[in-house]
Amino acid sequence: MGWSATAALTAYAQRRPGVAAIAWSIAALGITVGLSAAVIGVMFDFGGATFRLLHVGISLIGPVYLAWGAFEYAVRAPNARFTSRLFLSVFTIVPLVVLAVDRVSERFGDSFPPLEHYDLIPRALVNGAQVFVVVLLVTALVAVVRRGLGGRGKVDLIVVVLLLVAALLSIVVGRAGLGAMGPVLMLGSLAALWGAGAMAAKPRRDPYDEVEDDYYDDEYDDVDDELDDPQEEPVRRKRRHAENHEEDLYGGAPSAPPSKVRGVITIYTLAEGEGEGFDRLAAAVVAQVSAHEPDTLLFAAHTVPSAPLQRIVYAIYRDELAQEEHERQPHILEFGRLLSGHVVATNVIELSLADAAANDGLAAMLMPR
Repeated sequence: MGWSATAALTAYAQRRPGVAAIAWSIAALGITVGLSAAVIGVMFDFGGATFRLLHVGISLIGPVYLAWGAFEYAVRAPNARFTSRLFLSVFTIVPLVVLAVDRVSERFGDSFPPLEHYDLIPRALVNGAQVFVVVLLVTALVAVVRRGLGGRGKVDLIVVVLLLVAALLSIVVGRAGLGAMGPVLMLGSLAALWGAGAMAAKPRRDPYDEVEDDYYDDEYDDVDDELDDPQEEPVRRKRRHAENHEEDLYGGAPSAPPSKVRGVITIYTLAEGEGEGFDRLAAAVVAQVSAHEPDTLLFAAHTVPSAPLQRIVYAIYRDELAQEEHERQPHILEFGRLLSGHVVATNVIELSLADAAANDGLAAMLMPR
């Protein structure tokens, strides 16, 4: 089951690329390697190598990357994500090296050995990593609840709760061992992780849609080809198919479903001398959004004459679904990754617009299609 879960999560990551999906694939791989080592240990008695693999997988890599994936999935603030990645490096590299080389007590049997076979320093590092896990998961849970449970909110809450259960089971087995119940609890942890990954990767379906998902091609290397034949994500194609079906069925233009236009204003404070580099990045991402995101109604970046080190990016989306899909686009993820070298502070203001109107010429001028 462990390898099946790892393969499934890897497939989800390929189907809907994202930092969270990759993190969950790494977590599943770590837990599965730990369980595989445990099987060998139960069959032939545990030794130093099988003990280390077990706890690197289920006490460190599994919970840490599982929780970090939950944080990336639920939290949208760029500063918070950047900070979490810094701590992730600390709580991965240092404990991993220490757990791999520190001496262990060789008094093993054929049951799941608890973490106490390590000395004080490795245990302290694992404890610190698991505190980091708790902080990430609680923050993710709070972020989901604060956004509300309407629409996609319920699914996001279930995903985070499943990840919380998976992390808790893995930590409990790593700390207590639990003998014969250990493998059962770890399979439960993998099942919860698998379920969370499946729900997070599940396409948002229109109520009228019966069409199977098409694979979404994320490559943007050949810009000219993309502009001639723009790729849209399956969800957007489905929305258009549903609208066409509705128009054919009733012989007229479909009535628009009630939805709130979403808006985000992001204020960036740049490092000294980074204005030109940021402007190049912004121009590139505006071009990608304009070419490939028809449900992003407006996406524009501009300078502030009175504050040369500030840039403001306005984004207006057709609805919450369009905003979520925009935030998971490869070019947006890459833009966020590259910003760290240019930006020292970011302020994000999210807006929910019950009614909005704008001259078409303004949108065409700021964001030509």
